[in-house]
Amino acid sequence: MRTKLTPGVVALAALCLASAAAPPVLAQAQPAPSDQAPAAPAAWADTLKFSGQIEAGITFNPDSPSDHRNFGHLFTDHSNRPVLNQLLLTAQRPLDPKATDWDFGFKAQVMYGSDARFTHFLGELDHTINDTNQIDVVEANVMIHVPGIGEGGTDLKIGQYPTPIGYEVIDASGNPLYSHSYIFNFGVPSKHTGAYATAHVTSVLDLWAGIDTGVNTSLGKPGDNNGAIAGLAGVGLNLMDGNLTILGLSHFGPENPRNAGENFNVNGAYRSENDVVVTWKVNDKLTSVTELNYIYDDGFKAGGGGVAQYLTYAIDDNWSVTGRAEVWNDSKGFYVAKFRGNFDFVNAESGLPTSPGGVVGGGHATYTELTAGVTWKPPVPKAIEGFMVRPEVRWDHSDKKSFGVGTPNTVGKNNDQFTLAADFVLPF
Repeated sequence: MRTKLTPGVVALAALCLASAAAPPVLAQAQPAPSDQAPAAPAAWADTLKFSGQIEAGITFNPDSPSDHRNFGHLFTDHSNRPVLNQLLLTAQRPLDPKATDWDFGFKAQVMYGSDARFTHFLGELDHTINDTNQIDVVEANVMIHVPGIGEGGTDLKIGQYPTPIGYEVIDASGNPLYSHSYIFNFGVPSKHTGAYATAHVTSVLDLWAGIDTGVNTSLGKPGDNNGAIAGLAGVGLNLMDGNLTILGLSHFGPENPRNAGENFNVNGAYRSENDVVVTWKVNDKLTSVTELNYIYDDGFKAGGGGVAQYLTYAIDDNWSVTGRAEVWNDSKGFYVAKFRGNFDFVNAESGLPTSPGGVVGGGHATYTELTAGVTWKPPVPKAIEGFMVRPEVRWDHSDKKSFGVGTPNTVGKNNDQFTLAADFVLPF
């Protein structure tokens, strides 16, 4: 049965509702959450980022080698003297990691400092400054997110970029320790000129593929040290809701300079660099990273490789500790060396003459290193958020007398090398 509402009943109901509700003006000013319009997406220009970063440090070697170089180290090769590792300036528009439609970005990054001696693109500012501190283009690329190719779309990077291979990176703020592993120094590339794609096939599986001019090369002469192209391929797995990731990547192609092969064709002699990184976030405090590495040069029949294990424990928001244990074998003494001259590293890559006694190898040897470090991120103003100080202690061991090299005619005099080091990273 339907009840008929009289005008008096309607008026009484309206009066009761009005007395129980908020004041009429406030009620009109606060619409229900479901009625609020969604926030407008940020304009493309509003997502541009400009930043800088300074890293400086010092590495103490109690053996005080007479050439002031720590054998087996590249970026921390100077002994007992402070260095400006890198002044980085960056302009970028990162891709939106949650993008479901087309998205475009870019990154341009330049470096000044002692690290640039080992990160140059050949033929590109690599002989501009004959000093410990040099200038280098780290990145100059565009990025595109393409929807519909794979469940999560496909990301493209085109131009010049640091290699995606390996755990450690050029940008100092991305590493848990000041010194670098043998794998980073000698087992993987630094940078490439070319393009690669990462297809997010499913939430679990990523496929990688790319083409480039080689390891640390740019375009043409003298930018490319040979006349052949190279490539990259691999697989990424995202497991346990992202708490376990596995990334296996390989780079392959001729890498020896044009005048290197007396007994082989440099354009047909491939070098393969293969690397697997397993990252396991055990819990909110502890992270384990295991890196497996193998490199082989077909022209010189030279192999190398090993394993590095990292454990990082976050004590709190300001303090963390990291340990790294590594074993790396250089089967023919082809990879591990120290470079005394400012241009010796890039000259060796390019096939140009190096300074007399400027490149010192350790011979066929197996290297072990144990490194323990602390990262302190003190409370700082927002303008320099991310500032950190990283002291560390490191022990290097070789089954040959590879360390303590003092003169060009001395192969080595020690099996062991101890170093104490510290750096700071100041973003701005």
